[in-house]
Amino acid sequence: MPHLLPRTQTGKPPRTAAALTAAAVLAITAALTACTSAGTPSTLQASAAGTSTVRLTGAGSTFDAPFFTKAFAAYQQSRPGVTVSYASVGSSAGITRFTAGTVNFGATDVPASSTDLAAARGGPAVQVPVDLGGISVAYNVMTLNGSLKLTGPVLARIFLGQITRWNDPAITALNPGAELPDTYITVVHRADGSGTTYIFSDYLSHVSPAWATKVGAGRSLHWPVGYGADGNQGVASTILRIPGSIGYAEDSYTAGTAINSAAIANHDGNYVTPSPATITADAAAKPAITAEDFSIVNEPGADAYPISGYSWVLVSASQPSETAGRALAALITWLTHAGQSYAATLGYVPLPAQIQQLATATLARVTGPDGQSLTS
Repeated sequence: MPHLLPRTQTGKPPRTAAALTAAAVLAITAALTACTSAGTPSTLQASAAGTSTVRLTGAGSTFDAPFFTKAFAAYQQSRPGVTVSYASVGSSAGITRFTAGTVNFGATDVPASSTDLAAARGGPAVQVPVDLGGISVAYNVMTLNGSLKLTGPVLARIFLGQITRWNDPAITALNPGAELPDTYITVVHRADGSGTTYIFSDYLSHVSPAWATKVGAGRSLHWPVGYGADGNQGVASTILRIPGSIGYAEDSYTAGTAINSAAIANHDGNYVTPSPATITADAAAKPAITAEDFSIVNEPGADAYPISGYSWVLVSASQPSETAGRALAALITWLTHAGQSYAATLGYVPLPAQIQQLATATLARVTGPDGQSLTS
């Protein structure tokens, strides 16, 4: 289970215990407790009635967790011969569990590198795009009347520790008339290896040469300042608890809560907040992606939200079991097509048609023990 308490730069948690005050965050966290975490994937079990049940296990991205929780529950209801469990442990941990062979699939918000996958016990892997979403820049400033506006360079300076108070001239200039307090800014970031962190830091690297030089993009970073929390849910709950804080989390963890989302100046200079329409506009500017060329941050477009990205599922290209392999291929096929309706209800953007085609073509490369495609 991911930690929900933030960590100080010395690694010590605050003295006050964390209490999740957003019902949505609580529900997501509770739904993810019954997950497998170790051992080889258990893929085929005999029931008391003598029928077989295929049991699929996955681990990784917390970005995906709200979507997966809802979608997998629906999938199992319509297919009683399949059970799916998912451990929301962060992208880096998901890649590690997949390469160790302890889960059937891993999930990450940035495609795994060839180095990540070099020692995978299951051999070569394919990477399938499964959802599209935005990263909210969330803040807790109760005195602020109206939405906070930030540019990429100013946001980078906050996370670099160069802007430390809410009434700093760089922030007040972007928010004329706003009641910005003379209080300290508490930065909240991910403590675990995170694809959400990759998307956020990739954006900052695109808009701030100082960030690109001093920190760069990655799943795990040497943060100049701030508290660390595990998972999107940990970051969201920490921001809820700490007045004056700012951080980043997948939009479904902040929508409908007391957390506010900043309007970010996009490539065209317009201030936009994450929404299905603005995330769609960002993705539309780069309709062709691959696991090697995947970044869609800061794309041009009047309505494009600049901190957006796809998440991916890792699947072994050669499945050792025909039965389990077909069940896994069927699950991911459903998830990237009919299952996208569940993503849409949670603030994600259904995969564009061209990306669904990429998912189909990628899954066609997954074969069984006889070398035949498992999607044919």
